Amino acid sequence: MKISYNWLKDYLNINLSDDELSETLTEIGLEVSKVEKYLSVKGGMEGLVIGEVLTCVKHPNADKLSVTTVNIGDKILPIVCGAPNVDKGQKVVVATVGAKMFDGENEFEIKKSKIRGENSEGMICAEDEIGLGDDHDGIMVLSDDAKIGTLAKDFFNIYEDTVFEIDLTPNRPDAISHFGVARDLYAYLKINTDLDLELKLPDVSGFKVDNNNLNIEVEVNNTEACPHYSGITAQNLDVKPSPEWMQNRLKAIGAKPINNVVDITNYILHEIGHPLHAFDAKHVTNNKVVVSTVNEGAKFTTLDERELELSEKDLMICDANLKPMCIGGVLGGNLSGVKNETKEIFIESAFFNPVWVRKSAKRHAISTDASYRFERGVDPNNCIWTLKRAATMMKEIANAEISSDIKDIYPEKLEDFKVELTFKQLDKIVGFVIDRELVKKILNFLEIKIIFENDEKLDLEVPTYRFEMRREADVIEDIIRIYGYNKIPLPEELNTKIIVQQRNKSEVLRQKASHLLTAQGFYEIMSFSLLDRDILKNLGGYSDETVVPVHNPLSKNLDTMRQSLIFGALDAVQRNISVQNQTLKLFEFGSTYFKTNSTEFEGRYIQKYNLSLTLSGIKEKPNWKTTEQNFDFYSLKSYAETVLKGLGLSVDKLTVFDLVDDTFKYGLEYKMGKNQVMKFGAVSRKMLKIYGIDQDVFFAEIDWGFIFDKTTANKPFNEIVKYPKVKRDLALLIDEKVKYSEIEKIGRETDKKTIKEVNIFDVYQGKNIPSGKKSYAVSFVLQDENKTLNDKAIDKVINKLIYNYQNKLSAELR
Repeated sequence: MKISYNWLKDYLNINLSDDELSETLTEIGLEVSKVEKYLSVKGGMEGLVIGEVLTCVKHPNADKLSVTTVNIGDKILPIVCGAPNVDKGQKVVVATVGAKMFDGENEFEIKKSKIRGENSEGMICAEDEIGLGDDHDGIMVLSDDAKIGTLAKDFFNIYEDTVFEIDLTPNRPDAISHFGVARDLYAYLKINTDLDLELKLPDVSGFKVDNNNLNIEVEVNNTEACPHYSGITAQNLDVKPSPEWMQNRLKAIGAKPINNVVDITNYILHEIGHPLHAFDAKHVTNNKVVVSTVNEGAKFTTLDERELELSEKDLMICDANLKPMCIGGVLGGNLSGVKNETKEIFIESAFFNPVWVRKSAKRHAISTDASYRFERGVDPNNCIWTLKRAATMMKEIANAEISSDIKDIYPEKLEDFKVELTFKQLDKIVGFVIDRELVKKILNFLEIKIIFENDEKLDLEVPTYRFEMRREADVIEDIIRIYGYNKIPLPEELNTKIIVQQRNKSEVLRQKASHLLTAQGFYEIMSFSLLDRDILKNLGGYSDETVVPVHNPLSKNLDTMRQSLIFGALDAVQRNISVQNQTLKLFEFGSTYFKTNSTEFEGRYIQKYNLSLTLSGIKEKPNWKTTEQNFDFYSLKSYAETVLKGLGLSVDKLTVFDLVDDTFKYGLEYKMGKNQVMKFGAVSRKMLKIYGIDQDVFFAEIDWGFIFDKTTANKPFNEIVKYPKVKRDLALLIDEKVKYSEIEKIGRETDKKTIKEVNIFDVYQGKNIPSGKKSYAVSFVLQDENKTLNDKAIDKVINKLIYNYQNKLSAELR
């Protein structure tokens, strides 16, 4: 939020320096992030003076140039000028040597120079060159009474201001205006200084109705969404540019002047913090305004020409035929807006329910100055004053006639908020005792009424413009703000105690996994838990029955809770690829979200905590000894199994299945019983295309909740087996439809005590192999933890393996 110092002085007679005001604002909780000077003309015409052309002759070496001498008061300058209208005796604007000039956003400096052999020590300016217009046909010629040597910024009365940019917190809707800031400053300065200050609200006592020639009725059909609605009409407006003073103030805070009628509503919004809206009365059908919701899917075109499809939950300002003219508290429509030809208007001043405004603004991805204020809460009891202020300014600036009485619909007036303040709680939170009379004085300057008091407490009435102040803690916070944070005494002693706290199992396991991965070159990422629902529409396994939607999304691209960590991982891969990061080893801990109809889960929603691993790009860069190698499926399998083993989970106890998932081109899933422990594989081309990735990506997702249940924080120590391992190989001829997982499963189950590893080291299909068959070369690692295996024991295991493969897979030995 931007605050103009000149504007602020309209309401509070202060004369602090810019630095003093900045420090004071920050002290009272209105943190100033930036202070900048505003000039109505870029550069402020520094280095420009009023001069008189004494002589003017044609340049001897250029047909289109003139050589002049110009008196600027303290000296006479030779200046070469290219303007066709320059002549002796003219009063002109001169840019002297060293002056900074602007050509759009480009800045250049006036320097001494020679132009075609003639000295030139300045520039005679056209109006577009000094920011006073668009004319560049010739130099700007001033009236004869212009005084030579006068600084141009004084002659043209350049508007100067200091603008403070305030980082306003959401709990201070009362300060989203110049008067709101002035009110806070007044309270603080009255308590902490001896300044003779007066806080002035603009006077509206001169408001009066001129006639009743334009009567527009108002009907409010939804008082929950609009508890207070008021309006008034004005006729015979002269719509034109706003006066210069108003334009300067709006421009200083970054608002764009449009015309005097619209500018008045914007001016009052920044003055008092209460949004207004002006409708062209010609488009208010049958002279009736209806505040109501409309049918789902109704069309509405906004002021900025966006066509919206409305929700039945959008509060609309409509005409008598329920044709929408404005989204209440958010944005007006293009048809009913004030235009240059507008002659009569209906001015709206209302209080809209913050929840309704916020939902509509988010639903349609619209943020306006009005919605920003209504979402935080404006004063519902300020509608009439604001309306009178607008009507008064319309008469002064747009020559309007007020053509109706005020229409005011306020069925249940919001009373001041009742809050009890106990001195015991005040002393506890502040940390020391503030004099009770000073507390009451602070409350008085904050316009908080004391309706009852005794030695223990104060019963208070908080004005409705302090929309957020409903609790005792809120009142105490304001007392401390105005008292002054810097006046709070620091304690002379600091007491503390040492607490030894055992880390919980979840923290220990997560840290163990993190250390394991970072030691192998992985980087941890954190991604957003929201994503675009459209991404899921073409992927299997993500039906509407399981997806968790967000009812009020920040944007349409963030309307669904993620069901996998893969979406954030692919986004991170794409971003890294775009900045030429070639080796990507990423991991993430995060939650995923599911909807279910199962009675097994309370609340119909499931939240899982997972660990993901992502590999993509170059595994090993080329050098004199090796060629470039990229990550592949087996790289990911190795890392994923290393994590499981590192956390104490035996991979041998898991069942392996082929992964069926649209997210993956191919992959595996590891299960224990019916529970999926991990899935991993190569990400499908469909997924990669969504994120604009044209290289292979390998992704694994581990159910961290399952790991947590099945492992311990402290991995038990197992003595190293002192008896040797034995390796044996088998070459098996098996039907090509048989999967590796079946071969491995049979191998491990043949003798769980002795067979420690099962690995395939070769697969062959082709010459000398019958059609429909494959040759698998399988290695087995055997070990007995209690003795050395002899040939008889080894042969027994191998024969049992052969028997099982022959009977279960119809395998043949080669």
